[in-house]
Amino acid sequence: MQPSQTHEHALETRGLTIRWAALYDIVVGVLALGRERAIREMTVEMAAVQPGNKVLDVGCGTGSLTLMAKARAGADGEVHGIDAASEMINLAQRKAAQANLDVDFQSALIERIPFPDDYFDVVLSSLMLHHLPDDLKRKGFTEIKRVLKSGGCFFAVDFDPPGNPLLKHLATHLLGHGMMQSNVRDLVAMMQVAGFAAVETGKTKYSILAFVRGRKP
Repeated sequence: MQPSQTHEHALETRGLTIRWAALYDIVVGVLALGRERAIREMTVEMAAVQPGNKVLDVGCGTGSLTLMAKARAGADGEVHGIDAASEMINLAQRKAAQANLDVDFQSALIERIPFPDDYFDVVLSSLMLHHLPDDLKRKGFTEIKRVLKSGGCFFAVDFDPPGNPLLKHLATHLLGHGMMQSNVRDLVAMMQVAGFAAVETGKTKYSILAFVRGRKP
């Protein structure tokens, strides 16, 4: 598997596209209070990525989670990352080259995933779904189910709005309106309509993050 060519053009989507790739890792590191690596490790562990798996990271950003998934999938695994922002993909490609990891990154959208049916064992998403309007979430879940193998797992981590109104108000100002208005629990019904089975959601060991998980029957 050869890395994709450098991308120069942004893809058109109604989802929010983050373009400031050079600052992204710094901002995420600050928001995660220095626990970004631990959160990525938790994500691939909870998603049960196994050696030899084919894995897709949707909305991969600068590729930090994707590269960790590759380390877990190993030499026999096949790992891809897609993102709408060419700036993110270009930086992710450079990080993969520096780490000498064979990971394919390409500009693509969750609503039009450029892979065949029944291809992946695991599809990941980290802190991305809150950027999408509900209709794109629904299209994205349908696409994710399409590219998963039977029995394959979709696992997503996103922000979990605090129940306390004061804490939610504070978090909204610190993290942004969209992040705190999107609730992972609302995704369960959407995933079930898209055809996922055994859909479940819950908290992670980090209070501000929750997960949703489902399998393709």
